[in-house]
Amino acid sequence: MSVRTVCLGWHWRPYRYSRDAVDVNGRRVLGFPDWMVRLGRQALTAAGDPSAERYTPDTALVNYYDAGARMGMHQDRDEVSREPVVSLSIGDTARFRFGNTENRSRPYRDFDLESGDLFVFGGPLRLAYHGVQRIHPGTAPDDCGLAAGRINITMRVTGLSE
Repeated sequence: MSVRTVCLGWHWRPYRYSRDAVDVNGRRVLGFPDWMVRLGRQALTAAGDPSAERYTPDTALVNYYDAGARMGMHQDRDEVSREPVVSLSIGDTARFRFGNTENRSRPYRDFDLESGDLFVFGGPLRLAYHGVQRIHPGTAPDDCGLAAGRINITMRVTGLSE
């Protein structure tokens, strides 16, 4: 993993969540904004998920990818909840690999996520292995707010309580 991460709602570090960024600066993590809850619900509605109105994400991982950044194949299994993950791409296009739930090898599918794309995975594919193979530098739209790189925001329901 060669990205830089900021969290909202809960602070994630490998294999656990906490309310304080104990491995960064010790400060309390900013709350999860209502507008992101609404965005997550809209994404699930567009994906045809009948539970969209009840979807209430409580954390977001905001990852910044520079031109050389990658993220290896992994499963998002640190959450207690298995509600869908909603992913929003901003900036440069990323080659995204979406695989199976058993292992990091085939079958998988590679496709490009462009700025503004929403990707939702839930149900039986909630634990699918996935990763970012490469960033396509210089592909961000002029009006996206980034001069270079890619921001990916993934919203999740942790299922955790204080």
